[in-house]
This record gives sequence, C-alpha cells and structure tokens, in this order.
Amino acid sequence: MLDRPMYLKPDVALEPLYNQWYVWWFLLSPATAPLFVTRLHLKLMQSFVANPDVHVAALQNPALMGGPFINHPVARVPQVKALLERTTREQAHMLAYAAALTELEHLLASAKGDSLEPLYPKVPDLLRGYVELTYDLSHRASARIIEPLLYRSPYYREASQSIALMRVSADARKYIFSTPRLEGDTPLWLQVPFRHEGIDALFRMRTTPGSPGQVAEMLGVPQDAAPAFADLFTETPPRKPEPYTGSGVRVRYFGHACVLLETREVSVLTDPVISYEFPTELSRFTHADLPEKIDYVLITHGHADHLMMETLLQLRHRIGTIVVPRNNGGSLADPSLRLMLEHTGFRNVVEIDDLQEIRIPGGSLTGIPFMGEHSDLTIQAKTAHLVRLGGRAMLMAADSNAIEPRLYEHLKSLVGPLDILFLGMECEGGPMSWMYGPLLSQPLPRKMDQSRRLNGSNAARATEILNHLQPRESYVYAMGQEPWLRHVMVLQYDETAPQIIESNRFLDICRSRGIPAERPFLKLERILE
Repeated sequence: MLDRPMYLKPDVALEPLYNQWYVWWFLLSPATAPLFVTRLHLKLMQSFVANPDVHVAALQNPALMGGPFINHPVARVPQVKALLERTTREQAHMLAYAAALTELEHLLASAKGDSLEPLYPKVPDLLRGYVELTYDLSHRASARIIEPLLYRSPYYREASQSIALMRVSADARKYIFSTPRLEGDTPLWLQVPFRHEGIDALFRMRTTPGSPGQVAEMLGVPQDAAPAFADLFTETPPRKPEPYTGSGVRVRYFGHACVLLETREVSVLTDPVISYEFPTELSRFTHADLPEKIDYVLITHGHADHLMMETLLQLRHRIGTIVVPRNNGGSLADPSLRLMLEHTGFRNVVEIDDLQEIRIPGGSLTGIPFMGEHSDLTIQAKTAHLVRLGGRAMLMAADSNAIEPRLYEHLKSLVGPLDILFLGMECEGGPMSWMYGPLLSQPLPRKMDQSRRLNGSNAARATEILNHLQPRESYVYAMGQEPWLRHVMVLQYDETAPQIIESNRFLDICRSRGIPAERPFLKLERILE
C-alpha cells in the first residue's frame, strides 16, 4: 500500500450502511432501527425473492422509482436471499423487539384511566426497564421509551454498521432507500462503525496529505481491495478555497437546503448536502469550496435530505459545533438527533429549543418553531434557524408550512424584519406512510394516509410568512432540484408541477412588492455588505 504523502481525490464518495441498507435517521436510533429492519427491509427482500420480475418491471416506470421496489436484476436473487436469511438469523432480537412493541401497544389499549402500575409486570420481558408507562391529560395511555438506555443495549448494533467507498464520475446514482447494497457492488465495503476514527483520517486527506497505507490499516482494508483503495488517492493537491475576508456576510447556496454563511470571524453551514467534484458543465460549489474549519453546522430536522449522514461523516473532522433541535423525548416518531450524532462520533453536539438563543462570534443563532411537513405527528425535533451575523438577519426556514399563520404574527416582534428568508416549498409531499409507515403496527387507511402528507408551504402560506416577517430578499430552496440529490429524493419537476407553479406564484408576489426573489439552482452567491 502507498506510504508517501497523498491526497484523497475530490470525487470520492462514502455511503454509510446499516445491514447493507443506506442509512437515515430511523436506522441510527436503536428505538426505531428494529422496526425498519422488520417492517420494511425484511418485507422488501421477501417480496423480491418471491417475485423479482414484479420489482424489475415496476422500475421500468420512472414514476415508481421511489416506491417499495428493490432495484437489482433477477440474477441477484440469491444474494438478496442470503442477506434476508442472514438478517433474520443474526437479528432475531430485532424482530422480537418489534413484536414486543406491538404487544405493548395492545396492552396499553386496555388501560382505561386507572393506575398503570399493575401493567408493568405484563410488559413484554425484553422491554421491561426500557419503557415508562404514562397517560396524557386526556387519560390516553402510551409508553415513553428511555432511548439513551437503548444505546447501551443489544438493540444498538455497531456490528451492523459499515461504509462503502467509491469514486463518482457523474451525478446519476440509483435511488438508495429501497435497495440494499450487495457484495460486488463495490470492492471497498468496509466493516467499521460510523464513529471510527479512520473515517476522519481518510477524509482529512481531502485537504491535508497523509499516508494511504496508514489509513488502510486503520480501516482494515483487505489485501484484495488494496488496488481499489489506492485508486482513491492522488499526489495532486486539491484546489484551495480563498478564505472570506470581506467586511460583510457572504451567503453561498450549495444546493437544496445547504447554505454557507460566512464572516471574517465565523462560518455557519446549514443542512449539509454537498456535491462531489468531477468534470461537469453544471457549475456548483463542492467540498473544495468549504472552509477548512466549519465553526457551526445547523440541522433543521432529521429527514434524510437535511440530516444526510453521507455528507456529515465526511465533514465530521472539520466541524466545531453541530446544532440540532431538541426532541420531545421517548417518542418513536421523534428520536433524539443529539444521541444519534454523539454515538456516531460527533464530539460537540448542542441541542437548541424553540426561541433559545446561542451566542456565536459576531452574532447569534435562535431556534424558530415551524409547523407542518411531519404528517401531524408529535415531533418537536424540527426548527428553523434565525442566524444573526454582521448585523444581518437570515432565517433558514427549511420546510416550514404556515398551516397556522398566527404563529408568524407572534414571531414578528421577536424575529423582526429579515434581510433574507430561505423557505422550502415542496407543497405536495409524500404520504405519511412513505416515511413513517414502519413505525406503525397497523397500516393507515389510504384516505387518511394521503391526507397526512410531508408537505411544506404553498404560495398562499408562504405569503403569510412574507407578510409577517417582511424579508428584504426571499429565496425558495430545499426543493430537491439539484441532480446530486436524485439518489435521495427522486424528484424531477417540470413547469406543470405544483411545486414549481406555487413557488413561481410566490416569487411573483415578492417581486410585485419590490422584494428581490429567486429559486436558486445549482449555486448562488450573495455578499451582504
């Protein structure tokens, strides 16, 4: 293996995997991972093994690309079957956990308002000590899961974590949430937990030369994969970003909900989802355009296009503090983002609550409540970020849905006139079951499922935010339009799409009031002097 100083090539990608499935927030928490293994992954693999032709035929239709279909050819049925059998065998305790939660749900349905103490001995044995039985003030019984304790239980399986490394030469990648990675997909599939220091050592070499041989030893790269690992490195130094030294605030849009805010004193990066660097006619900012030290990373919520572990693991060694919304504690639908990140190797994770302010050099960060986009579930771990820097105020409103405009009326005096509003307007969204289905012991009726969608503001609701917060500039972002998001979002709009129609209508309203407004695509830079 090479032992002279070299750099990691700028087109190297990392895929974090759990049981060979691409990771998102529900596979990181031990409270929810067993449910997705049992109620999603096993069912998909069973379906594919039984009827592979159905999956292959369905994916000939691009409209079904985000659906419950495994994207492998029929010839790979034996490998999927082997993964199915291994998962069933090695993770029997996960299946038992899911069954126990269903049993507990039935037990709590029998509670009619009397003391819950007699029910504790009847709690399924493997859940005892991990749950507290509670009533709400309307005397409806539920269970509070003691999530930190589960991270120290057999249900948190670092042995199920691994990473795949590869070089990418184009934006096009297959949709990743419905299809497991199989042996042979990449020679660089490494059985290391996400917290492994070798990941930091590897991606530190993007900007600082290091020894590929030492990193290979840290990561346990097998000998037969040594040539593929060596191909990840080059002696050519990467291009270096020019540090921002201006007197104002530099705003750079990296795509989707990822925005870099910089002054001479501090850098703030929101919801990191960043393109790799390779020859392309589509101009964009990449990892090479980030500052060497990212002082603050802000996460608005846990959805996979905002909490993207593929990007975060690569940036972990560069991040000073990562700020996440506080969850409501103990709810399956609302696992702790702080616990997830701490247990995957992030060292300084800070929770922010509604209207809580964190002082930073030259300004502050304030958590701003937002409603919607979570299918009416009791989820607290979502926040917009009000960033004050250099005397300027910028609201990163993510997928805020102004279903109750009075919220922004109340916030007006606290937030004050904004310099910039960034607002997502994915106004249609998927049905509740698309994201939260595996958490449910019983399927939702179709009518109910379709009515409870993962949607953001339409033009009318975005205008309510505009009316109350009075931004000087407005940008519609987080629309999933960038081609390097397709493996996560499979969204491709045309001019007839509701999301485009509604966001265009909102942009026209802004401009009619003399407010500069834009829906950025690929990249954008603004200097606020």
